[in-house]
Amino acid sequence: MKFSKLLLIALSISVFVSCSSDDDNDTPKGAYDNGFFILNEGSKSLGTISFSSNDFSSFTKDVYKTENGTDAVGGYLQNIFFSGDRAYIIAGGSNVINVVNRYTFKLIAKIDSDLAAPRYGVVKDGKAYVINANTYSYDNPVSGDTDDYIAVINLSTNTVESKVALNATANRVIEENGKLYITDTYNDKMLIYNIASKALETPVTIGYDGDSIEEEDGIIFILRKPYQAAGEIVKIKIADKAVSRIALPASIGEAGFLDIEDNKVYYTASNAVYSIGLSATTAATAPLFTSDASYVYGFTVNDNRIYIADAKFGADSKAFIYSLSGALQKELTTGAGSNGFYFND
Repeated sequence: MKFSKLLLIALSISVFVSCSSDDDNDTPKGAYDNGFFILNEGSKSLGTISFSSNDFSSFTKDVYKTENGTDAVGGYLQNIFFSGDRAYIIAGGSNVINVVNRYTFKLIAKIDSDLAAPRYGVVKDGKAYVINANTYSYDNPVSGDTDDYIAVINLSTNTVESKVALNATANRVIEENGKLYITDTYNDKMLIYNIASKALETPVTIGYDGDSIEEEDGIIFILRKPYQAAGEIVKIKIADKAVSRIALPASIGEAGFLDIEDNKVYYTASNAVYSIGLSATTAATAPLFTSDASYVYGFTVNDNRIYIADAKFGADSKAFIYSLSGALQKELTTGAGSNGFYFND
């Protein structure tokens, strides 16, 4: 009988600890947990960042100013990437990366040396790899610059420890199995950088104007959007670098953005959204829906929702959130030049 009582007590403690642990896991880590950030590019001197909870019950139009007062986040905001409990906000117009706590958005540090027009970044093994457009001018962009580089940042010290010359133009970047895959609208190649060997590998010719880039099941998908010409989805097998292409009909207008979610490829053309399967060889013949945006400047698909930024400069932008079938779930008034969505779950 005594043993039974002890066993009962032990079981009770175990259940209590288990429940407490579950409760802890459900407890928000800060005011900006369980929601998404909207990056507003803004001007050369000032951009902003908005936040909405996933259920839309909470919205902050300028979360950085709310949490950090008069400190300037910088201008021409390009990208946010995460590592652990930190968010890294790239301000390309100010040559700075703001390091904040991703859940409280309080400023931790600024990386402001050895950067030149930083664009997009990824993290691998405690280091960030940030594409720098270098002599590229946001006010007067010129094609053909080949002095772009990767800034390798030690995230424990928030300092640039080395630079990798690309001898090409570069923009968007993803990391897969220790390699960086890089595209740019002015370059007809997909660049490949091997992190372990610290060397550039033979690039893959994809054609000019490659922009959005995603990876799924060993295949890289790149959306080419040639100016005033039909778009194209380029598929590159990582294993052998074999290239295949899906031409987009010229009749659908200018290609915009591409994202992959739940084994489907979503892409935009003009202000409409299209979808095809991962193994598709032809483009969709009709859109899923036509958005309310007059100028699509940001696009993401996440957790059964489609997020579209309708960018305006010199005025507030709009963010539209839809179901996968195109039913409008929420319209948000954001900051100038909304260009991307970043999820904090």
